[in-house]
Amino acid sequence: MKKSFIVFLIVTLTFFTLSLATTYIVGTSADFPPFEYVQNGKYVGFDIDLINEIAKIEGFKIQIRDMSFDSLIPALRAGVIDIAIAGMTITDEREKIVDFSEPYWHADQDVIVKKDSKFTVTVLCGKHKVGVQTGTTGDLWVSDNLVKPGLLNPNNVKRYQSFIYSLQALLNGSVDANVLDSPVAERFAKIKPVKIVATLVTGESYGIAVKKGNAELLNKINDALKKLESSGKMTLLIDKYFGK
Repeated sequence: MKKSFIVFLIVTLTFFTLSLATTYIVGTSADFPPFEYVQNGKYVGFDIDLINEIAKIEGFKIQIRDMSFDSLIPALRAGVIDIAIAGMTITDEREKIVDFSEPYWHADQDVIVKKDSKFTVTVLCGKHKVGVQTGTTGDLWVSDNLVKPGLLNPNNVKRYQSFIYSLQALLNGSVDANVLDSPVAERFAKIKPVKIVATLVTGESYGIAVKKGNAELLNKINDALKKLESSGKMTLLIDKYFGK
């Protein structure tokens, strides 16, 4: 009788503790495979698994909220979301308005064209049309390195709310090339009729963003990232989505 009561008490306390766990709203842009995307009506991907592992380690709950990439930082600042994870590159400009975790991924930018195209890296110059996702580092790179020096007409930069729309524009011939993060370009090259014709070495690092000054939450995220690295779990996640 006593043993049964103790077991009941432990279960009850565990449930009560879990019910009191803090819930954080996590913003993402679920059009960025293999980091985040929708499959069978669920949010999946490397970033989604990563933030779930972080929540498990630190003992909090999460709710995923999908939105356009360029809405994530404004949503953080407004308190609509608590965390943003979306393959977001840590930049000086972004660090002025949000706080980032330690980097968890490193990437460059790739240029992709249709598989049957004869375009080379010169597709980024002249009268060609280049598609990018609004607010991404690909968008910024094209503006800073092609438009400002006069190598590409600003009217020929076509901005889209998601990489899926940008990719579709490439496939239907509305643009001649896309500039996007290398891991995503590599995935598209495997599953879509496109090919990579150039890699732009930008040396980017992805971080998880929180509202400026939220040191408590940032410390939790960084603590969990360290534990995932030391335990080997991070390597398993990388192998799952990117192969060994």
